Amino acid sequence: MVSPLLRACFSRVFPPPFSPDSRRVCDELPVTEQSHRMPRAHRTVLWLLVACSSAFLLFQLYYFRNYVSKPGPHILSRSGHLTPSDVQWQTVKTFLALARRYELTLFLADTAALTLLSHDALRQRDRLVREPHCSFLCTNRPITAIALHANLWKYEAGFLLAAEQKGFEVMELRGDDPRLASLDTLSGNQIPLHFLLRLHGHIIQVVFLYERSGNYLWHGALRLKPEMDRRFAPFKLLDYGRHAGAYDRPELVLTVLDGLDVRIPRNVSRFLSEQKHARFLECRHRDARNFLQLYPDDSSPEAVEFRRKVKSLLHLAARTLAPLNIPFWLSSGTCLGWFRQCSVISYSRDVDIGIFIADFRPDIIAAFRTAGLSLKHKFGKVEDSLELSFLSEDVKLDVFFFYEDGDIVWNGGTQARSGRKFKYVFPGFSLCWAELLDLKVRVPCETLDYLSANYGPMWSVPLRSWDWKTSPSNVQENGAWPVAEWAELIQVY
Repeated sequence: MVSPLLRACFSRVFPPPFSPDSRRVCDELPVTEQSHRMPRAHRTVLWLLVACSSAFLLFQLYYFRNYVSKPGPHILSRSGHLTPSDVQWQTVKTFLALARRYELTLFLADTAALTLLSHDALRQRDRLVREPHCSFLCTNRPITAIALHANLWKYEAGFLLAAEQKGFEVMELRGDDPRLASLDTLSGNQIPLHFLLRLHGHIIQVVFLYERSGNYLWHGALRLKPEMDRRFAPFKLLDYGRHAGAYDRPELVLTVLDGLDVRIPRNVSRFLSEQKHARFLECRHRDARNFLQLYPDDSSPEAVEFRRKVKSLLHLAARTLAPLNIPFWLSSGTCLGWFRQCSVISYSRDVDIGIFIADFRPDIIAAFRTAGLSLKHKFGKVEDSLELSFLSEDVKLDVFFFYEDGDIVWNGGTQARSGRKFKYVFPGFSLCWAELLDLKVRVPCETLDYLSANYGPMWSVPLRSWDWKTSPSNVQENGAWPVAEWAELIQVY
């Protein structure tokens, strides 16, 4: 303890707040006492100042590292209670930390969060009333979707056990492996399709993406077994699982969102567009095996060579139309072969694809010619019954353009020697992804209705004799082209 006399003495070293009286008392001390006691007292105070300053600096450093420098929502809101945004951020943070521990290859696939990352949303973000430190991951939804590259999935048991130790409740959803569906196997092996992890009421949906032979990623549908808790999650709000889906392999980038390291698709807008139209239809392998037992497949060298040419032509069509942003689907006999026997009809001798006339581009002919195909014929016009046919080696690629008319869709046909017009009417349909000959292709989602309209109720019975003017169930006479316009509307090469 420093005496009152010494404290007064320090007024000479440290000016006020010491009073003049204390300064006078200090002057009255003997010189020897001043010379010996002042340095000792000075050192004591300096040590006290250094200790207090060090403690204060350490406290500031701790506070900065644990609160100020860490983006993300505050642990508690001003009211002292966890908000839904706090819960979502903390749940995502806990899950990502667990995923890093097990080196899982993940990326953010949540449509609400990715939508907030789009350019339009970024431009308007400052105008929105949102959480000040959680602009992207806090979506005000009870679910966050994360995609996992399933081919790198290794630590299933350990990961799930660790998740439960962190407080997560886990629901596993499995299904048959479609990559083995073409094999006549009774192994019954199932693969993980979706994991749902619940913490504090928030759901992390882990979507397993598997590589398929067509060089694309696939996830399965989410189907609950009877014994599963249907109140575990708001299943109707899930982004993924209502049906199977197919995606091109996205390029990923590592970024920081709301203070958390997370991978996202480099092209967010493209991924979101794919997600809206990702529905995938699996080939009916069991029905195909039954069909081939009744009608064995042609294994002659000519048939094998034809299938090889069809595969090459379909891949070429996909590569040609993709840069033009022209979606196409399998039509007519090619679609029938996929649906009925998971292959192509070897005696059809051509490939049929459909394109909506709204997606027509004037440079489509030049693009196919550049790809090495020759134009065989061009019938009709953009406004009515347009049809193109190309030739690759000795296999024909027929491109039918479809016109939407209320609840129906139709494509046209033209007889070159007479100018007669025909119309083929289909019920309206949407497009789904499928796989044929190791290629991800589109087919009508309502495939059975589509084929039944074209081939009638006996579509499952092979018919080698086929007249395109009279055999289809949905063909209608549609007049004739004026002779004066034949040169423009009926071009045969």
